[in-house]
Amino acid sequence: MSQIFPSLAELDEHARQEPAFAAWRGGYGVIQHTPETQAGIYRMAHQLVQAGLQPDLGSVYELLRALDRLASAGLWLVAHMTYAQRVRLDGAELQPEDFKATPEGHTGGALNMVPAYAGYLTLNALSRQTRGWLMGQGHCVAAIEALNLLVGNLHAEQAARYSVDDEGLSRLCGDFYGYAQAADGRPGVPLGSHVNPHTAGGIAEGGYLGFAELQYAHLPLPGETLVAFLSDGAAEEQRGSDWIPRWWRAEDCGTALPVMIANGRRIEQRTELGTLEGLEGFKLHLRRCGFDPISFDGRDPAAFVCTLWEMEQRLAHRLHEKDNGLLRYPLPIPYGIAETVKGYGFYGAGSNAAHNLPLPGNPHQDAAAREAFNQSAARLWVAPAELEEARALFARQRAGLLPERDNPLASRRPVEPLLPELHWRNDDCSPMSALDRFFVDLVAANPNLRPRVGNPDELASNRLGGVLKALRHRVCEPESELEALNGKVITALNEEAVVSACLANQAGLNLVASYEAFCVKMLGAVRQTLIFARQQKEAGRPAGWLGWPLVATSHTWENGKNQQSHQDTTFCEALLGEANDMVRVLFPADHNSLLALLPDIYRARGQLACVVAPKRERPAVFDAEQALRLARDGAILVEARGEGEPLLLIANGSYQLQEMRRAGARLAARGHAYRLVYLQEPGRFRSPRDRWEAEVVAEPGLRDGLFPAGARRVLLTHMRPEVARGHLWPILPDAQRCAVLGYLNRGGTFDEAGMLFANASSWAHVLVACAQLLNVPLDDLLDEEESLAVLGKGDPRLLR
Repeated sequence: MSQIFPSLAELDEHARQEPAFAAWRGGYGVIQHTPETQAGIYRMAHQLVQAGLQPDLGSVYELLRALDRLASAGLWLVAHMTYAQRVRLDGAELQPEDFKATPEGHTGGALNMVPAYAGYLTLNALSRQTRGWLMGQGHCVAAIEALNLLVGNLHAEQAARYSVDDEGLSRLCGDFYGYAQAADGRPGVPLGSHVNPHTAGGIAEGGYLGFAELQYAHLPLPGETLVAFLSDGAAEEQRGSDWIPRWWRAEDCGTALPVMIANGRRIEQRTELGTLEGLEGFKLHLRRCGFDPISFDGRDPAAFVCTLWEMEQRLAHRLHEKDNGLLRYPLPIPYGIAETVKGYGFYGAGSNAAHNLPLPGNPHQDAAAREAFNQSAARLWVAPAELEEARALFARQRAGLLPERDNPLASRRPVEPLLPELHWRNDDCSPMSALDRFFVDLVAANPNLRPRVGNPDELASNRLGGVLKALRHRVCEPESELEALNGKVITALNEEAVVSACLANQAGLNLVASYEAFCVKMLGAVRQTLIFARQQKEAGRPAGWLGWPLVATSHTWENGKNQQSHQDTTFCEALLGEANDMVRVLFPADHNSLLALLPDIYRARGQLACVVAPKRERPAVFDAEQALRLARDGAILVEARGEGEPLLLIANGSYQLQEMRRAGARLAARGHAYRLVYLQEPGRFRSPRDRWEAEVVAEPGLRDGLFPAGARRVLLTHMRPEVARGHLWPILPDAQRCAVLGYLNRGGTFDEAGMLFANASSWAHVLVACAQLLNVPLDDLLDEEESLAVLGKGDPRLLR
């Protein structure tokens, strides 16, 4: 009898010899097994036994038979999570009062995920290996939560609240989209509408479709395996995922198993992959990109088991061939395509309605909808004795196995890095040179921490030539000394793809640098990571990955030559709106101030840093001691001159500091006292929005010492003035005695001085604001020609 390609006759003979195979082969309820799936299971079962992972074939088939029941119960429970507030394990029909008054749930996608996740759990049990999992379509979380409960893979807070009995399952269903809220405004139950930190084993919310596709290959380390469940709709829209074979290397990447749930529908229309031509075209596209597509029955959990197993075997075989010189990178990466219909197994499958609420009405008040629910649920119901038997068998098979909730990808905490020596400078130079040398030295000092550099375009132009020379672009066919097969720099003209490479590298050291204006394209991916990390902290299991900087350079004020598309301060402004304990927004003015920030950025856990840094040569302003104090406090007194009540000048940004120093010199020359403070980290001086932000804002004594109450003040910011004023109201308390200048959405083809003038942010515009606050004539601070220029009636070149 063949163990590679069994024929139908051979399967029939095997069924006669193996009663357990025959019992499984018959299927269960809506779950049926095609001959192709039977053949795949046959091969896998023999391989598991030959590898010593299972004692005999019967043990494999018995667990697969239990899988059918577990998956059917999972489908049944998912349908209840959408519609019901009461669960009856005895299978009795639900009555009107048993249903939710307002049902909600992404039902169709969640139903499709039940066989997928159940198959994943079963493969772990059969192979005695706990793989990680990622789900791009996080709104399908009901499938994960339902099956985690059924197999006992729960965090403590869920285990305390949910149990596999009528009461516990009813509580689960009632909590799902129950909108419970605690007294402090946070969610009142450990359950959400998407993957969240209470979801055992979850590592990403999956609320932004498409980012899982960009990240999955960069997540596992060698020796680890990740199963990534992906969306067919996202595959049509997120083409950066097509490049995964370019980046995957066995030398520094673990096994990544992408599986698309091809159900053929978005929310309200068919996807391109929902047609035969579209699906076949997609497979051809995958092959051209270097993937090895494998189609299988997405309605059958056993098909997921044997396909995932087959994908692992194929990839291992390709690695063996590469090591023997028969293949070279890019290797054909197995890519599973689970062909199904949206909402398979329940009423409305395959229709637009399957996405959310498949029934024709609300069963709480609609008799026809209630009958449709009860009839559909009856086809999925598993008798309590059978369900308990299946659960017990899974418990025995999983005994001693690392629970999926604790898989390595879900519990990242790399060792603290060894930090290199800091090399201070006191000459005019690019602040980026500090980061360039530091990161190269950091990587060299920590060979056990995998480095990733996200580069949308020009590392050398952004003054990271040392990083490029040391780590090199990752390519399949190197053309220069700045490229290498195992290079650590992920380069693509797709900001989402390159930032995702670093967001996914939670076991290593990371750096992303991009033009400030184009960093905006990274926001969705970055925000997804920040939100999830903050929720992990709130759940009492804070993220352990090492912090790193998102560097916005070639920035707005020095990028005038490239027209206004290259002049945008949105990135730092948007991140300033996020939790300050999760992302620091920093504006180093010179080499030393950037250098002093780097040790704490890379020592942080579960925290990113947005670093807005000029790439051009800037004058040295701060010595080592001042730079370290600035990094610690977030702001520093730069200079104070004159007698009497000083005007408070606040600079935020390197070019802004330059203009403020020039304005200060004029104030002093005209007999007016001033104090100049450099504001490097605005978020330290905000009003904290919760107790976690309260732990990272400046102490009142420091704040009041730098920004004394009552002083008239002018803030010149890198950002839009309205944004700065809104965030910084604690240090800008009186609008009548404060002026804020910054980016006014004006630009074009200018140099730095032209950008400053166009946005009313030059030293002379600062003095206009000062004159108004001091209640003195403008000609007290500016000469006549300067006054005409700043008022738009003269020659702007006079102010350079």
